Amino acid sequence: MPVEVTWWGHATCTIEDSGVRILTDPLLVRRFAHLRRRRGALPSAEATAADVVLVSHLHSDHLHLPSLARLAPGTRLIVPRGALRAVRGLRRTAAAAGFAVTEVAAGEEVRVGAVAVRAVRAAHDGRRLPVGPHHAPALGYVVSGEAATYFAGDTGLFDAMAEEVGHVDVALLPVGGWGPYLGHGHLDAGRAAEALAALAPRAAVPVHYGTYWPVGMDAVRPHEFYAPGDEFARKAARLAPGVAVHRLAHGERVRPEAGR
Repeated sequence: MPVEVTWWGHATCTIEDSGVRILTDPLLVRRFAHLRRRRGALPSAEATAADVVLVSHLHSDHLHLPSLARLAPGTRLIVPRGALRAVRGLRRTAAAAGFAVTEVAAGEEVRVGAVAVRAVRAAHDGRRLPVGPHHAPALGYVVSGEAATYFAGDTGLFDAMAEEVGHVDVALLPVGGWGPYLGHGHLDAGRAAEALAALAPRAAVPVHYGTYWPVGMDAVRPHEFYAPGDEFARKAARLAPGVAVHRLAHGERVRPEAGR
């Protein structure tokens, strides 16, 4: 299973498969809005090297325009259908950098070199907040080359998840958030372990935790910042003992192997 995954922090990962570099939800800054990066160095310039970028939904910690502007001119973006209409700044950023933007809905597939990228449903409010109608769905993606890698984006647990995602070898699952409380449409460590048991991949990497936290709230429920990765690994060992869980440090990479 010769796929390599690098976790840069939050939901930002590089997936390398079949000579193709895929970057997910790039967030490459020390601070934005009320959030500050509290752990891990800023991603190196290596993180901006990508053949294609997958954007899961329109929230600004996943569709972050200043981070997209750091990518090489001509980079290909895959975004939820309706994103260009909903986020004017995305149109401007894409035009300025010459990005090739493809909008997709769940069930649609795009070829990028030797890999296929298939969009799948996510149970999450994908609107561009704090205002705006729901112009674009939240998505996850399955990248299929020599391995099948599921990037869940932001999602809650839903009954048809395993059926809609299909077979995967590696699952990149959100296990926390950027604040002391998780709202509807998110996975915490326990629900992520349940999702893992249903998906039954060969390996998993927990993401979307332990990176950003609201300014001035360092002492508010700090376990929600530090604990989700270890908690997910513990619960996954009980609910999905055949899955190898790789809890990465920021900037660390892994070539997942089969089983424990």
